[in-house]
Amino acid sequence: MPNPLVHFAIEADDVERARRFYETVFDWQFAAWGPPGFYRISGCGIHGALQQRNGSATPGAKGFECTVAVDDIQSASDAIERAGGTLLSEPFTIPNVGTLRKFRDTEQNEVIVMEYTETAANEMGIG
Repeated sequence: MPNPLVHFAIEADDVERARRFYETVFDWQFAAWGPPGFYRISGCGIHGALQQRNGSATPGAKGFECTVAVDDIQSASDAIERAGGTLLSEPFTIPNVGTLRKFRDTEQNEVIVMEYTETAANEMGIG
């Protein structure tokens, strides 16, 4: 089965300023979800989030993070390494959501793979 792109996150230095920007420009809606300063985005076509940036942006930095849904985090990790990618983190579990792992592809792009819980996958319409 193909692994769908199911989620993106926008990183922001000022989350409230970014929220107002995307509401105004694209008419996206935001709902607080999870930790402080974290919002789920609706109206953007796929599942999205707005979150506090870790570190500061450098000119030309990309501020969107994409997540690919996988059936098994370990199998995906093995495939990433076999194909020449680099694992950047240990698997990290978000309670009630799933387990994720960051990696870098062969072109130095950072991406996330996520094995969602059954409940989260059903909620997102990908289960």
